[in-house]
Amino acid sequence: MSTDGGRGKQKVVAGVLGILLGALGIHHFYLGSTMAGVVLLAMSLVSCGLLSAISGIIGLVEGIMLLIMPDDEFDRRYNQRTPESMEFVFMKK
Repeated sequence: MSTDGGRGKQKVVAGVLGILLGALGIHHFYLGSTMAGVVLLAMSLVSCGLLSAISGIIGLVEGIMLLIMPDDEFDRRYNQRTPESMEFVFMKK
């Protein structure tokens, strides 16, 4: 976790949110990539749950990726800068 005045996001919190609530994109709202969160949320809500399995798998995979991501990479991507609004975890930045 960053201690030099970064954004203060925690890797474990983001990973658990991705695993448990990934279908709703909650981990993206937490990390600051709001449009990516809106896309996952819309996939679940607008389709009346028909596409929630897909967005849930995306959230699960991203949650696991966040948890296994090295601390320095997590800090660089989410604490030292604000992610772009449509930035998914699996995108290299």
